[in-house]
Amino acid sequence: MLAHRMTTHVMFWLVNTPDLTTTTAWSTRRWMLLLVLCTVLALDGLDVSMVGVALPTIGAELGVSTETLQWVVSGYVLGYGSLLLLGGRLADLLGRRRIFLIALSVFILASILGGVASDPTILIAARFIKGLAAAFTAPTGFSIITTNFAEGPQRNKAISIYSVFGASGYSLGLIVGGLVTGLSWRWTMLFSVPFAVAVLVLGLFFIPRDGRAEEGGNDLAGAVALPAGMLILVYTVVSAPDVGWTSVRTIGGFVAAAAILAAFAVIENKVKHPLIRFSILKQGWVARANLAAVALFGSYLSFQFIVTLYLQSVLGWQPLTMALALLPAGLLVVGSAPFSDRLIDRFGGPKLIMVGMASQMAGYLLFLRIDTHPFYPLAILPSVILIGAGFALGFPSINVQATAGISNSEQGLAAGLVQTSTQVGAALVLAVTTALVTGGDQVAGASAQAMLDRYRPGLFLSVLVAAAGFAIAAAPRRKPRVVLPDPEPEPERTPVA
Repeated sequence: MLAHRMTTHVMFWLVNTPDLTTTTAWSTRRWMLLLVLCTVLALDGLDVSMVGVALPTIGAELGVSTETLQWVVSGYVLGYGSLLLLGGRLADLLGRRRIFLIALSVFILASILGGVASDPTILIAARFIKGLAAAFTAPTGFSIITTNFAEGPQRNKAISIYSVFGASGYSLGLIVGGLVTGLSWRWTMLFSVPFAVAVLVLGLFFIPRDGRAEEGGNDLAGAVALPAGMLILVYTVVSAPDVGWTSVRTIGGFVAAAAILAAFAVIENKVKHPLIRFSILKQGWVARANLAAVALFGSYLSFQFIVTLYLQSVLGWQPLTMALALLPAGLLVVGSAPFSDRLIDRFGGPKLIMVGMASQMAGYLLFLRIDTHPFYPLAILPSVILIGAGFALGFPSINVQATAGISNSEQGLAAGLVQTSTQVGAALVLAVTTALVTGGDQVAGASAQAMLDRYRPGLFLSVLVAAAGFAIAAAPRRKPRVVLPDPEPEPERTPVA
């Protein structure tokens, strides 16, 4: 109920905030459409963070090893990351409304299956299916926004609100997960079901029907090669910390994924109606927005992994206490909602991405001086605020820049691209962080200082990734070369008799 109340209050706040960037008022139907799409994204974030909090309880009740337990999270990431690109593109080709409602129905059924599972295999399968469903709802919901709100102030406002719900859903999930896990870990799986059912019913009324679908249904080979390559790539990245980065399995996985994705690229260059038009990366800020998404989310996820280990393993904090300590970052994201679209309109997305990455980098650098007896208001809170502010500035701006200037027929593809960059890139950075933190000989009963020293390389990685994101955003954009036409010859003059 806490998540529902806060979500309702945020939407009420946003609805009643005067829009200073446009004189065009939004109708109730348009607000309801945005509410439907935002709620589904918030439920995705809630689900991921709630399950993360409940993992120790799930492991104890089902009697599974840590290696098996990680697949409750990794199974979701595997399904989500492998089909995001295909999900966004199929929405363009088959109809966004249809894909969104079908995927949301599958999401509900998978949630119920996970909530009643008594076997870890069934639970992991349910999480994988749930990730597959989210791989369709996320890019499809985003493309429904970008095709129903005109590019400029209106779309910037809609995307800002949408981005806020995604980030706040994840933050609220940490708290809700800590509360409901005390009742039963199964509630972390079932919590979203009644909200998702309500949104499904509302979606039938408020999601507009699509126009004529774009041609492009003859690329069967591409439709098979893309998810196969992405599935192998994501699986290899997720499992590498366990089996080793130099193992035959990991190297073989990367080689196989590269070969299949290379074959996919060849297919797309030959078919008449390709599933993905690669030249989209040359349009506007698309490529840079995707790289910035990798940096923003990769550095943040790496930091969150480190700070969770630090607060629980070094300081001995409980999950709920830890969630409350990190809550100010989420509140900053929520609090920025009424202003982020205006900031984008005034300063431009690229500048805000640059400032956001700089703020995150400063937060990570500040956290490097942490010790084993910190005073929260001075040692931890400043970093949390800087990182939250960076996320609040960067997240909406990246989403705006990733889809700006793209035709309606490829909005799903553009949305799928940036969300794939977010998920796969973040998974890769997290995998490297895990290898840095857990590599070497584990010492039983290590001191708090020894554990903290093991975490510092992961913090340095967050700093480096954020610095790379800042450099990408700050780099001057190359201006297209202008080729002047040859001067036309002067017309011959007819002599006057």
